[in-house]
Amino acid sequence: MNIEQQILDSEYDIMYNHLTVRSTLSSFSIEEIESELHHLLIYQGQDWVGRGELKNAEIQGHVYAYQIFIKRYKDSHSL
Repeated sequence: MNIEQQILDSEYDIMYNHLTVRSTLSSFSIEEIESELHHLLIYQGQDWVGRGELKNAEIQGHVYAYQIFIKRYKDSHSL
């Protein structure tokens, strides 16, 4: 496994766990998580000067975590 894949996997795990913990808080809002994903996707698309492969892998891991978390949350809460 190359370093980019290791970073992507690690960042995915960290962010998914973070979102899971946040979902247990009384102040949790899936709409807030969806808004954060929206802004993360904008940030991801602003790579016009080049961040490098490692930073891109980190951001992609976060995007995957948000997308999967939102899908699983909605599936389990019938939203």
